[in-house]
Formats: sequence, C-alpha cells, structure tokens
Amino acid sequence: MCSLIGALLIAPALVGSALIVPARGDDRSLPMHFALRLEGPAAQCGDNCRILIGASGAITADSPRDFIKFMQAGTARGDNLRDATVVLDSDGGSVLGAIALGREIRKARLSTAVGRVVDLTEVAEAVPGDIKRAKVSPIADCESMCAFVVLGGVKRTVPAEARVMVHQIWLGDRREDPTAASYSAEDLVLVQRDIGSLARFTEEMGASIDLLDLALRIPPWEPLHVMSRQEIVAMRLATEDLTTAPVAAAPSAGVRPQRPALTEGAAATPISERGWALLNRDEGAALARRHPLTLKGDRIGSFDLLLSCGADGKFDMSYVERRTGSEAIAIPKQLENVRLRVGRTAATLKVVSSDRKDQASELRSLAMGMVPDELVRGFAEGRRSLVVETTSGGMVTMIRIGNTGAPQNFPRLASACVKPAGDRADASLVQKTGGMASAK
Repeated sequence: MCSLIGALLIAPALVGSALIVPARGDDRSLPMHFALRLEGPAAQCGDNCRILIGASGAITADSPRDFIKFMQAGTARGDNLRDATVVLDSDGGSVLGAIALGREIRKARLSTAVGRVVDLTEVAEAVPGDIKRAKVSPIADCESMCAFVVLGGVKRTVPAEARVMVHQIWLGDRREDPTAASYSAEDLVLVQRDIGSLARFTEEMGASIDLLDLALRIPPWEPLHVMSRQEIVAMRLATEDLTTAPVAAAPSAGVRPQRPALTEGAAATPISERGWALLNRDEGAALARRHPLTLKGDRIGSFDLLLSCGADGKFDMSYVERRTGSEAIAIPKQLENVRLRVGRTAATLKVVSSDRKDQASELRSLAMGMVPDELVRGFAEGRRSLVVETTSGGMVTMIRIGNTGAPQNFPRLASACVKPAGDRADASLVQKTGGMASAK
C-alpha cells in the first residue's frame, strides 16, 4: 500500500472523502486499467490455461466502477470470465476505492494473484478474433492498498518472487512531511473511519486482522514494509503457498547484547520536529531539524540534523542521535554508519562518538561530514526529501525527512556561509563543534 492510506509507505491524497496513495512516477501512476488475456504459451498450460485479467496502475475512486464496466463489456461480448484470475501490479491508491474493488472481485468469485501480465509476441500464439495470449511474470510489486485488493480473491496467490509491501494510512497532502503538518479533528475522524472500514473488510475477506495491524505500525517516514513469506501465509493474504523454499523464521527480539559502559555523548537541544529552523549559535548559524527515530513503527529514540557552514563555501552536516531502544528492540553497542541520500546523491558521515554513560542510559552518538552541494540544495530548495540511513550491527533504520521550512531558511544560511571569514566563526571551529550544539 503505498502506505495504507496511502503509501509507507511511499502516499495518499484526499479525493472527495477517500484517502489515496500516490504511486511511483511511471505508468503505474496512471489510473488502474484492466485487460483480458488468455494464459500461454498453449504448449505449456494446454487445457489448464487460465483466463487472466491484468490490473495495473493506481487504485482510484473510479477503479471499482471501471472494473464493473470491464466485466459487463466482457459478458456482452460472450467472454468467459468465470474462474478468471485478476493479476495485480500496483503502488496502491484510494482506501475506499480498494475496498470497493476487492468486494467486486469477491462478488464475481474471481481469484487474485500478484504479478505482471506480459503479452506473448510469438505468431503461433496469436489467435485471430480471440483474446491475446499472455504469460504472468512473478516479478511484480503490490504496494499499500493493493495488498487489500488481493484479499478480494476467493483464491489468492503471491509468488515467492513478488513483493507485497504495506504502510500506514496517512493524509496524502501531508505525507511528504508528516511531523511538520497540522491535523484537525475532521482529519482524525476521516482516518479512523477508513481504518474501521479496512478492519471490517479484512475480516469479511477471511484474512487475519494482523495484516492491518502490521501495516498500521509502519509510519510514513519509514520505507514500506516488505512482507515476509511467513507473514503472507500466516495472515492469509495468500491462500495458496507456491513456495518450495522453507519459510524463514520470524526475527526474534532475543536477549539484549551485553553493553560496555561508554563515555557520555551529547545531550538534547530544543530543536523542533515541526520543520527546519535556523539556529544562531556562538560557532555559527545552522539549519536544524529533529525527527523521531523508529524501526518498523517502534520508536527507539530521536535524532537532530544540523547543516552548517564548512570550509571553502561547502556545507557540513552533523547528526546527533539519542537511542533508547524499546521493549522489542535492544539498544546496539554503538552506531556504526550514517548515510544521507537525496535522490541519487549520497554522502556518508563519520561517526565521531557513540557511547553510553551506563547500561541503563541511552546511546548517544555524533556523526559529522561534508555533504555535496547537490545534496544540500536538493532538499533545501524544496525539490526532494532527505533520507537518513543508519547501521548498527545488524540493525538498519531508514527515515525520510521532509523539507518544511528549509526553502525559507536555507538562503539565510547560504548567505552567512559566503561572508568574509572575519564576519563569522572560523570554519575549522564549525567543523569541530557543528554537531555539538546539543551539548550546549
């Protein structure tokens, strides 16, 4: 689901009273379309060739109506649509649209599968006056609300090569920077109503409510959760398990590793989660933002990002993290790696310190480094979000941060960075202490 409401999600936008999730910027972002095919090659499936209904694109509020028209047209032509399989390849979309589409599929007693319908081009497979032959490629993604459309099938197949990804429901017009947005009582009513509709639909279709619970755990700033084979089968998303490989065991919280007492790190500063703000400090100005640190929806701490003036007109980024862990997630021994990415431009920060006062305290870490101008301007000028990825042992977090406030405040920082050296703090001092504003 490009989030449940949209997705993590990826995300949804408001259309009438429905929440939708925008799809990727390719043909999958077009409204969902349906195509009738006969499985092939005939030499392989013989008398068991399935009737396929390819369903690709974004799920909109009109998708259920388009599907009904598609089925009615096929029936009028005399097409045999009984026992057909709807093959889904979608980034998700409208919550209410997906529920209605799933119900229409169940009403028609059709099967569903995750995959891509690929037309066969061999001359031998073309049958004049008949529907085209096609094969089903298992290399496909079913994201966000697509996962709930799958539930409409009386038989449901998810090949091992396919990916089903789920994410939280969120208001689409505030998904790009959810921690900076404001929400009204009406917004909360809308979200809660759609969550209730999804819960009712999930149970009606014979799936486990754990599917919805799993999706609702993944906040919009995290990557979509790729469902494991075990989750797909246990939550009854698939009724047919075609996997030959053994089902992987679910990850276990296990016993917390032994943690050596480390030196004390940086303390927190009053930096806002509501947007990027310009801080005026003794060692120079900095564009700063705080954000929750989560892993699969569990809050395990928070971190600050501080963009400051570097040497030779460049910019330095400091990352200050306070990791507390959770009941299910142990605090790692230390932070090992911090990587920033905006689009295709990436930068790695050097971990300067990562320590704890004692076993009962949080892990406090500082990472610093010079960041490319292209990366800075990519998010600071409002074009892209900033993705922050950390590695700690076998634990990886990935957080997407919006740029609320950055376009307004970055020009002031850039202006300060090009002033004569005598008018601002020495560059070497900024580099040494840029991330330590939190120690003040």
